[in-house]
Amino acid sequence: MFSTSLWSSVLTLLPFIGLAQAAADTVPTKIGNQTIERTVQLRTHSLFAPYIDQDLQNRWWDFGADSYVNTNKHIRLTRNRPSQMGWLWSRLPLTSQNFVIEVEFKVSGESGHLFGDGMAIWLTTERTQPGPVFGSKNEFNGLGLFLDTYANARHTFAFPRIMAMLGDGKTTYNYNNDGDGQEIGACSANYRRTNVATKLKITYVKDTFLDVKIQYQAWDEWTDCIYVENISLPPSPFLGFSAMTGDVADAHDVIAVTTSSAITSAITSKTSKSIPGTKIPGVSSSTWTGFFFKLFLFSGVCVGGYYGWMEYQKRNKYGGGMANFGGMSLSGGGGFGGVYTNPKRF
Repeated sequence: MFSTSLWSSVLTLLPFIGLAQAAADTVPTKIGNQTIERTVQLRTHSLFAPYIDQDLQNRWWDFGADSYVNTNKHIRLTRNRPSQMGWLWSRLPLTSQNFVIEVEFKVSGESGHLFGDGMAIWLTTERTQPGPVFGSKNEFNGLGLFLDTYANARHTFAFPRIMAMLGDGKTTYNYNNDGDGQEIGACSANYRRTNVATKLKITYVKDTFLDVKIQYQAWDEWTDCIYVENISLPPSPFLGFSAMTGDVADAHDVIAVTTSSAITSAITSKTSKSIPGTKIPGVSSSTWTGFFFKLFLFSGVCVGGYYGWMEYQKRNKYGGGMANFGGMSLSGGGGFGGVYTNPKRF
């Protein structure tokens, strides 16, 4: 049984502890020579279950061809059947100059050796134009990120494979050779039929770099895939997804899309004015600030708890009793009820 003053001290400091945790969760991310200070989610280019409204539509997205919506699970671009093609496109262009796109997807099917063809993520000036490149048009203008699961020719690299191609609106994707030699970056990763959620994280800073990471081996374990410097994408591209099957097939699903505008700052090489030997290499000043802030709050909780305990001892000595909260006495064996969370509608 605690005294009222002890509970008051702890409850007063809880909001500040929450602020400290929030600060820790927004530690700047360093990629290349840029630091992403913070991100702001864009609802217009994000997508979550149940995907559609009561009119069986979505305000910000269009889908078509063979794609369909399972409101509890995913948007399936193609079923595990031959000769399927489906697409999903944003209705509005992405106007942010710097952005981070995190896509949860799933490629699944039979466990045999023959499956395909794959799916694509697009950042292009055109939208909803079906074609032979993983379900979308050839000679595209912008970025095509191809998740290719079927090799049409012999190569020195393995499949499944992730490949990035920057189209100029005139160059034709060499489908028969799997775009070999046309990539600006690529990696091999077995993201098909995994035991964990498969995700891609695409980070773009205008005229500076494109970074692509993949999660497929373990939760929150991101593997570097593509990093390209001095790259420029067309302004205000549309965000899209497409997939295609041929004689062989797979199910290609989009589960969630989170797009955020990124606020960045360049990493400078200015000499620090701090006393020599006081800065630990590899540890940023923001990390130390958060550490001392948490230490300060922890000390405050300890001091508040100590004085609350002293007050409790004093009251017991001079005829105190059970702590009372608004007329409800708490004693051993009590419990707290569950918390109901109201689901957020899309």
